[in-house]
Amino acid sequence: MRIAAAQIVTGEDPQQNLALVEKWTAQAAEAGARLVVFPEAVQRAFGHSLTPIAEPVDGAWGTELRRIAERHGVAIVAGMFTPAQPGEQGRERVTNTLLVVDGAVDGTGNGVLAAYDKIHLYDAFGFQESKTVAPGEAPARFALDGQTLGLATCYDIRFPNLFTAHARAGALATILPASWGAGPGKVDQWRLLARARALDSTQYVIACGQGLPSAAGVEAVEGAPTGVGHSMIVSPTGEMLAEAGEAPELLVADLDADVVTAARQRLPVLANAREIPQG
Repeated sequence: MRIAAAQIVTGEDPQQNLALVEKWTAQAAEAGARLVVFPEAVQRAFGHSLTPIAEPVDGAWGTELRRIAERHGVAIVAGMFTPAQPGEQGRERVTNTLLVVDGAVDGTGNGVLAAYDKIHLYDAFGFQESKTVAPGEAPARFALDGQTLGLATCYDIRFPNLFTAHARAGALATILPASWGAGPGKVDQWRLLARARALDSTQYVIACGQGLPSAAGVEAVEGAPTGVGHSMIVSPTGEMLAEAGEAPELLVADLDADVVTAARQRLPVLANAREIPQG
């Protein structure tokens, strides 16, 4: 399966962001990709109000995403925001959702293969995502051309159990859109964590982040996790197959199920793992 990671930089306007998706999907399709992965917060970049643009996955924004997939005959993963129940003191909230649509094969009636609500919210490094975002409750996976693919979002990368759960369910890869917050050592942590999660679970990790806004000539909201670039495609043995810089860039790689099988035979961490008692 040929997969592309489209490292873009989105802004406030959901329609302009869809135009970016169209442009980069066309490039990925021309390169022969079957699946195009976009970052977290594609619908609207962090730092802007999210509740006004939140909508169901079958709303206008998600429907146009599916139409883009149809026009280019590919599957797309992209980050959006869906409505959620109010939080404490009636505070409005959204859900940080990954939408997966397939324009080549519609087995569900509307082209939607999966929707994943981010489980682990980014309440770290001085940012508190949980103020405006409700957490998801369950992992999500989808099937594409006979292969199982898992979903994770940004801060999820710090929680190995989600990745091993996908691997135990037979995932060839975990798709990881992100909008990684900048800061001292954060790029090094991003690289380390992506390679570690691949090794933990002996699967591919496709880590597609927002690019660095300044490298794309985009003015970002100060203090918001708006991306640092360095999207990656990592092999099941932790090898860096491709890595982007800070600016918008398209990565393309071929995923091979036989490589995953061989890695799990040589390094059977999933089979060798034992439950550690508490205390």
